[in-house]
Amino acid sequence: MNEKILIAEDEVEISEIIEIYLAGEGYELKIVKNGLEGLSAVKTESFDLAILDIMMPKMDGYKLTREIRKISNMPILIISAKNEDNDKILGLNIGADDYITKPFNPLEVVARVNAHLRRNRSYNELNNENSNRSRVKDLLLDNNTCRFYREDTEIVLTATEYKIMSLLMKSPDRIFSKIQIAEYLSGEYFESDAHTITVHISNLRQKLGKDNKGEQYIKTVKGLGYKIER
Repeated sequence: MNEKILIAEDEVEISEIIEIYLAGEGYELKIVKNGLEGLSAVKTESFDLAILDIMMPKMDGYKLTREIRKISNMPILIISAKNEDNDKILGLNIGADDYITKPFNPLEVVARVNAHLRRNRSYNELNNENSNRSRVKDLLLDNNTCRFYREDTEIVLTATEYKIMSLLMKSPDRIFSKIQIAEYLSGEYFESDAHTITVHISNLRQKLGKDNKGEQYIKTVKGLGYKIER
């Protein structure tokens, strides 16, 4: 069965462009014109990825992202004319995995969709082959259930946050650059990914809090990248 993508976009010309390019990749697509229709679709159908506009009638893309995150961990790609850094940070903070500003190159959208879905396929296959757990300090990442814990308290992570923690916890003390993290997540690196990785790391630090020494779990190694120490 082809992977299924939800497109929530009220501008017909834009949704048609996205549809043409993604249909050419063999994806099954469902297009809705407002946030309420998008939420209804997510509650009644199964999707592998969602592409959302921000400025939609009835329910905007920010609200829709929050609602989707209550019921699904699928990748969410925001495409929006709101191009300020604060807009992008907000989108990533509330659970989006990626953010592209309008006007956009349709081929970049295709590349990012392919990358997110390829990452999910590979990750699911890896989990099926290797049912195990990763422990660092009082952190536990359970690949059997795709859940994450600090001590005995579950911390809810987005799909992207979970994958970043999986990378860092599989190799404690190893430094990973932003490029390496982005390539692990999607298989390739885009120039805008550096800022996106920074936001995801910031969100993870807020969720994790500090260890019993009062230090951040995820350490920044200036000029090199990030690591988690044993």
